[in-house]
Amino acid sequence: MRTEVVAIGTELLLGQITDTNSSWIGEQLALVGIDSLYQTKVGDNLDRMVATLSLALSRSDAVICCGGLGPTQDDITREAIAQVMGVALVADEQMEERIVAMFQSRGRRMPMNNLLQAQLPVGARFIAEQPGTAPGLLCPVEWAEDDGSLTPKVIYAVPGVPWEMKEMMTGTILPDLQQRAGISAVIASRTLRTWGESESALAEILHDRILELDSSGNPTLAFLASGMEGLKVRITAKGETPASVEAALADEELVIRDLLGSLVFGVDDDTMESVVLQMLKERGLTLGVAESLTGGMIGSRLSAIAGASSVLRGSIVSYASEVKFDLLEVPTGPVITEVAALAMALGAQRLLGSDVAISATGVAGPDSAEGHNPGTVCVAVVIGDPETTGSATTQTLQLPGGRTQVREFTVITLLGILRHELIRLDAAL
Repeated sequence: MRTEVVAIGTELLLGQITDTNSSWIGEQLALVGIDSLYQTKVGDNLDRMVATLSLALSRSDAVICCGGLGPTQDDITREAIAQVMGVALVADEQMEERIVAMFQSRGRRMPMNNLLQAQLPVGARFIAEQPGTAPGLLCPVEWAEDDGSLTPKVIYAVPGVPWEMKEMMTGTILPDLQQRAGISAVIASRTLRTWGESESALAEILHDRILELDSSGNPTLAFLASGMEGLKVRITAKGETPASVEAALADEELVIRDLLGSLVFGVDDDTMESVVLQMLKERGLTLGVAESLTGGMIGSRLSAIAGASSVLRGSIVSYASEVKFDLLEVPTGPVITEVAALAMALGAQRLLGSDVAISATGVAGPDSAEGHNPGTVCVAVVIGDPETTGSATTQTLQLPGGRTQVREFTVITLLGILRHELIRLDAAL
């Protein structure tokens, strides 16, 4: 089963919106064993949309259109599909009533152009999942080959709103594709999140294991660098039953964890901040933050985790040097030093009344500062009272990338250092 993804919208071509939908759809297709050989973008032009869909059908068995199902004049995906199918568009009364009811239930006036969303190519059907007012479409196509024979193919159309698209993909499209492809095997994946080594270093550590898996073909490993989300190692397994696949994933996870050790900080939806908060909570410790170059990003990431209030006392954004001196009692002088980072952490611990404190100061770029190149970052982790039974750790980092990357890498690296310090202290007890 060859599947092609067609992202629709002039805004995608102009770079006004980043097409994350196609990437997500491609990943999900791979996870269920469906080949996705092409991904295409096309603007809101009927002739070009018809040409793009026709080309896609000529080389693929299924096409997933994403976008262009709204109620405005440039939402013409329905018209393009109908033209490719060689059929008319007809109004579906039940869908019209459903859309009207959606607006009424929300206490909103419905512009009449929303009823355009109830139009359906003859022979097509609406996708059952409809989280918004735009219904998705499942459109069977009898495709005429060059020799005159007809081949059954299918076009799916989903809204460009990511959460609406995802519900339709998981609820209807992926199962339908698997059924059409005759895939009876269960395919699932598990993602181990790591931090502390580069992608190439991970590949080197796992080299022999990858060769072993390549020879067997099941399970498989894949790497994905995801910025402040960490480096992901995805394990994918296939089997006859969900239980057998789950067992294969669990066995392989043990093997990978044994090879990577403490580089693995979480699984699937874990983030470094969620893991660190849970570790602090389990130990009955509170956390305070002092940050400079990250401008509140550390506190924002931490406070986005449900239940963070039981651990996080607060974050002091000491962006200006004077704030570091006057509020956090950093010694007057250079502020891109480990001495300054330690003073920031101690100041946050004192002002916020936390058991643990972390800090970051440095140069995000693009310009140098205090004689330091962009990417130079000094961090500190303070646990308890360093003068008695506690500890204080400082490091100077040289982080890659532009301004945004340096700030994001500072967040996950600093939290990763705190994680390792908590593990080290546990081992010392």
